[in-house]
Amino acid sequence: MTTHKVGIIMNGVTGRMGTNQHLLRSIKAIIDQGGVKLSDAETIMPDPILVGRSETKLAALAARAGVKRYTTNLDAALADANNQIYFDATLTGQRPIGVRKAIAAKKHIYCEKPTATTSKEAVALYNEATAAGLKNGVVQDKLWLPGLVKLKWLIDTGFFGKILSVRGEFGYWVFTGEYEKLQRPSWNYRKEDDGGIIVDMLCHWQYVIQNLFGDIKSLTCLGATHVPTRWDEAAKPYKCTADDAAYATFELKNGVICHFNSSWAVRVDRDDLLTLQVDGTHGSAVAGLRDCKSQSLAATPRCVWNPDIDSPVKYKDGWVRVPDQGFYDNAFKIEWELFLRHVVKNEPFRWNLLEGAKGVQLAELGLESWAERRWLDVPALG
Repeated sequence: MTTHKVGIIMNGVTGRMGTNQHLLRSIKAIIDQGGVKLSDAETIMPDPILVGRSETKLAALAARAGVKRYTTNLDAALADANNQIYFDATLTGQRPIGVRKAIAAKKHIYCEKPTATTSKEAVALYNEATAAGLKNGVVQDKLWLPGLVKLKWLIDTGFFGKILSVRGEFGYWVFTGEYEKLQRPSWNYRKEDDGGIIVDMLCHWQYVIQNLFGDIKSLTCLGATHVPTRWDEAAKPYKCTADDAAYATFELKNGVICHFNSSWAVRVDRDDLLTLQVDGTHGSAVAGLRDCKSQSLAATPRCVWNPDIDSPVKYKDGWVRVPDQGFYDNAFKIEWELFLRHVVKNEPFRWNLLEGAKGVQLAELGLESWAERRWLDVPALG
């Protein structure tokens, strides 16, 4: 048996996403399953080293995950030749610093999004990593959510006919912290700390739209700060300076219209925290995080507008659940396995730092559209 032991520097992993999705549900899960199996005689085994500012937090997290290696010294971790990959889940504003250190140390790069605070710097990171001959990738996890995988299957099999429009609804009520425990860190609502839902979610919508429906031609976006005051982790009130809701419309090059509502100030009356409704000439579908339902043209009811009587049509009865196509693993874990195979065996991996820069660009244009109250074209990057 050949085992490729791959040292992974996991910087900023003590944060919520780094801990839960990347360490526990991805890297630890891969280790627990015996690595990434390439064949009966060959596997890839991750060997993580946790990096952060608090040794106490790192020690506790390492014990929880069964990881032996952790350090507060990033430079020392980068100097270790056994560490081949640098993963960054730090704050967005700090990310280019760590990534550039890793490039100088000749480590392959994999990081969370947004990859930088500006598209110019995000493209520069891609160019620098590529020029150094380093493999690089960005987290685009929603592509492997079971609901979106089923939706992609419907698209690929021609279920929709010609796709006409996409309606995305995302969000939930984030408590202010005045009376309840916060679900999200307070920096999310401070622009000076790189917070805001436009910066956060338009990066996601960019890759979801591009990979499922087509390239984006233009957009218009309206942001809002619906909740002006929140309370931080120390129960102190502060003024919210970043947007907590965004209402964006995207025109695609193929004519499809996508509209996405994103909000941390909305109460949920839908099947999931994220739902995508896709309407086509031959059918429609609604996908959530894990499930997907469809309605074909033949099953579409004849609706007649008559507000004077109760509707004779039970609209939800005409939808059919799209069946599972097998086992659906954690979306973050799936992409980690693909990137590890890319590093070790040079298998294709198209979700590189340039793709991450496209998300940063879309967020920038969303903010610009909001400020200028107008439609903006989306130029090509790279």
